[in-house]
Amino acid sequence: MSTRHSGIGMTSQRTRMRMVERLRDQGIRDEAVLAALGEIPRHIFVDEALAHRAYEDISLPIGFGQTISNPFIVARMLELVRAGQPIGKALEIGTGCGYQAAVLARLAREVYTVERLAALLTKARLNLRELRISNVRLKHADGQSGLKDAGPFDAIVMAAAATHVPDALREQLATGGRMVLPVGTRQQHLTLIERTPEGFNQTTLDPVRFVPLLPGAIV
Repeated sequence: MSTRHSGIGMTSQRTRMRMVERLRDQGIRDEAVLAALGEIPRHIFVDEALAHRAYEDISLPIGFGQTISNPFIVARMLELVRAGQPIGKALEIGTGCGYQAAVLARLAREVYTVERLAALLTKARLNLRELRISNVRLKHADGQSGLKDAGPFDAIVMAAAATHVPDALREQLATGGRMVLPVGTRQQHLTLIERTPEGFNQTTLDPVRFVPLLPGAIV
């Protein structure tokens, strides 16, 4: 076991369970999502100086102007996109430090994750490797375009706020699939897109606050 795993001491598992109980109290009902969050050590995904705050319900900076979403938002988005069903192939836009991808890897057969910042992707790759997570494929690319060659996807989650639902992502959603993303500029809301045989259903949900979705891929 690495020193990063043991850096919090023997309480990290207990601390994760307290986080899970808090999420349950906050209304998260999907036990598979709660179990996945309980299994992933969030503290290894943040800088050592912030590790003691890893299990609080707050977002934390991860460098490059980006943040790791608070545990409730991760749980809420994954509960929405899962809808109580196993996920085959999932796409994440905005890998960040890799935390949400690690949780998603417990819920989906295959996870594809896209990050525009090469330095962040390197950090995420190291984090996922440390946890020996093997069903996540990482890609350095512009997330707005998705990953057409790997689609269609049963689930798509976006960890940055778009001004509108990108058409490319909508088209990469499998029939019966669900996409969850924050939409808006000054006022953002979680938005659920469901693809049916007849077309798309869009539902506006909770007010949220995410970093903006930006174009391009940065080396």
